[in-house]
Amino acid sequence: MSTDRVIFSRPFRARRELANLEAVLASDHSHGDGQFTAAATEKLKTITAAPHALLTTSCTSALEMAGLLLELGPDDEVIVPSFAFTSTATSMALRGATCVFADIDPETGNLDPESVAAAVTERTKAVVVIHYGGVAAEMDRLLALANTHGFAIVEDNAHGLGGSWRGRPLGTIGTLGTLSFHDTKNVHCGEGGALLLTDEILMARAEIIREKGTDRARFLRGAVDKYSWQDIGSSYLPSELNAAVLDAQLDEFDTIQAGRHQVWDAYAAGLSDWARRNDIRLMTVPADRAHTAHLYYLRTPTEERRDQLIAHLGARGISAPFHYVPLDSSPAGLKLGRTPQPCVRSAEFSGTVVRLPLWPDLTAAQVARVVEAVTDFTV
Repeated sequence: MSTDRVIFSRPFRARRELANLEAVLASDHSHGDGQFTAAATEKLKTITAAPHALLTTSCTSALEMAGLLLELGPDDEVIVPSFAFTSTATSMALRGATCVFADIDPETGNLDPESVAAAVTERTKAVVVIHYGGVAAEMDRLLALANTHGFAIVEDNAHGLGGSWRGRPLGTIGTLGTLSFHDTKNVHCGEGGALLLTDEILMARAEIIREKGTDRARFLRGAVDKYSWQDIGSSYLPSELNAAVLDAQLDEFDTIQAGRHQVWDAYAAGLSDWARRNDIRLMTVPADRAHTAHLYYLRTPTEERRDQLIAHLGARGISAPFHYVPLDSSPAGLKLGRTPQPCVRSAEFSGTVVRLPLWPDLTAAQVARVVEAVTDFTV
């Protein structure tokens, strides 16, 4: 057996990255809103079919912008899934809003619409939806709830660039969508993100918020003869160096996705019999959704068996971590939020999930080694 470690994730290297970086360094424009910001933005709009997209310094920054655009404040509540990354909640709490934690659907790890319905109050101003692993949440019921109660939907689409629900690109279904280009994501620039918008009025204000509250973007387009302070905002615009890497990555988006799906499909095929014999739940994708192969996970019957599987794989040189710790039980969650009903399914999912190595350049031999190691484990 090979002793080389199979790591969990490795950032993709695009062919034009160095050439793009050299072009930026040779120019007099390394701050944001240069040629690569423009080029990467147009490619994002093509992939997502979003009318508007703004590159940001991170997905967290894009979520913070969403909170600002929705004018969240201390009198507001925002429903978020308990099983989520901290940015999903802290970006809303930063505006003074109360995070209300809802439970998940155990089949997908996504926000459960019935749990959302039970958590809605007259103070509910928004719901943040994660498309976990790049698999869309149950959007029809969530959209119906939003229409009935008048709240906004923010799609935290950090996992879902290129995914869709009933043919609709993820990140463009709700009021606002966010993307992540952290180096653990399918497409990356080290650290980066984007805000997707369909509303012209929100877009006009988002440009100002992203540029420290100024109308600098309009000035650069020649729409005004000088720029000045117009609104609240912060420094959410990434540098041209980050945009240059992202632009090169987006050029190879189809190649990246093909490689990731090849690995995902190999796991799904190679583990199915073992899973049936051992009471293991494998990651599933409903028929009306196209996923992004961002993650491949499985779920063990108990937390003890999960820890044993992780240790078993680690002893064979394979990195296979668990994932989020439920937000409702975290110190900040207890301080900054409330939980109307116990998030039992979030706790169960968190305690039993194992993520397998997945990146586009994993070799067939490495994938086979992971499958062999997993199937050697008996639950």
